[in-house]
Amino acid sequence: MDRGRTCVGGLLDDLEEVHSGRRGAGELVAAAQQRIETHDSQVRAWAQLSQNASRDAEAVDARTDSPPLRGAVVGVKDIIDVAGLPTRCGSPATTSPDPAAASATIVRRIEELGAVSLGKTETTEYAYFAPAPTINPVAPDRTPGGSSSGSAAAVAAGMVPLALGSQTAGSTTRPASYCGVVGMVLAHGSVDLAGIAGLSPSLDSLGLLTRTVSDVAHVHQLLVGSGAPADPSGRTPVHVWRGHDLAVGTSMSAAVEAAAAGLSDEGCPVTELDWDDHVFTLVRDHPIVMAHEAAASRPDLLQRSSDISLQLTQLLEQGRGIGEETYQQALVRCATSRSRLEQFLDENGGVIIGPAAQGPAPERSTGTGSPELSRPWQAMGLPVVTVPGARTAEGLPLGIQVVGIPGQESRIFAVARTLERVLAQTSTTTPSGKA
Repeated sequence: MDRGRTCVGGLLDDLEEVHSGRRGAGELVAAAQQRIETHDSQVRAWAQLSQNASRDAEAVDARTDSPPLRGAVVGVKDIIDVAGLPTRCGSPATTSPDPAAASATIVRRIEELGAVSLGKTETTEYAYFAPAPTINPVAPDRTPGGSSSGSAAAVAAGMVPLALGSQTAGSTTRPASYCGVVGMVLAHGSVDLAGIAGLSPSLDSLGLLTRTVSDVAHVHQLLVGSGAPADPSGRTPVHVWRGHDLAVGTSMSAAVEAAAAGLSDEGCPVTELDWDDHVFTLVRDHPIVMAHEAAASRPDLLQRSSDISLQLTQLLEQGRGIGEETYQQALVRCATSRSRLEQFLDENGGVIIGPAAQGPAPERSTGTGSPELSRPWQAMGLPVVTVPGARTAEGLPLGIQVVGIPGQESRIFAVARTLERVLAQTSTTTPSGKA
């Protein structure tokens, strides 16, 4: 594929078409199916398509009410149950599972709101590190990231305007950055995750992949609500985190610098965030919590180690070796850091911006990339929006994270929209460099 998208419109464009009566849900589903038929042999974003999508679209078109997501065509990460489809979790250990009897709570919710589930998108094995077959549609020789790689690629390739993902470490943020789309990690606990095959109850969060910030803000509003209003002046304070000593490459560092300068030019007060001590502790504690909880919640997988990847086996074995006291101490430190960050943002206002990944997508042969730039915020359960638009000199996407605290997502969206506009206006191009 070339580096363009196969279609132009976003979610809100599609919704306006349907609500105006110019198109129906059935037309949108048929168009998405055609795009998949044309392009997915190259991208491999889809694990399985629903045989009921056209019928479901007809049911949406027949509704006498006007639900807010009427006609939205959605891809669903294959760790999330969709009634009538198997949940394979990207694993050879689930090659012939029975179809799910019921959809996950979040799938039922978006369908109640008028969306149509088109099918299951590829994932790394059990949302960990063993790569999915998906190709990065922007850079086929580079990884699309993990583990919501199929969802990000489906949106980046223009197949669907919205896809559901998840994040336990960096599974939404990293694919969004690598594929050049918007990715949102919802605040931990803000939506019901029943019907999702997670690894770590203290860390698992829902992810949303879209083409624009306004698209993801609209979906978040429907699922969670708006929370506290943004600064009406539009000058939300921005605290810049640069990812010091976490191997951030020159291209990403330049992108963060350009983002900070652009937001300052737009009137946002910009300051440096001096929080490295907390970040380094969180980066160390996040894997402790994740491994311990994965081993505790999925003992069935350890009993089938011959059927799962080496990466997943090592995670579970590592978790089994982590003592309860070590685990509890890590949880306490994460909670303490979150409390202090919430206090800081309450007193100083605003949001944090920083690198979404260490650099552009690495080559496919090296794996799915490092989640270290996401670990601190995920360990605290914070909402995050990754904004695309910056690129290396070679044209590879670079994402900028906008991080806030739960209940104040409107601040995140306000800054993210401004940043999206800044990057679009300047067509930011930054020096290339190693991740």
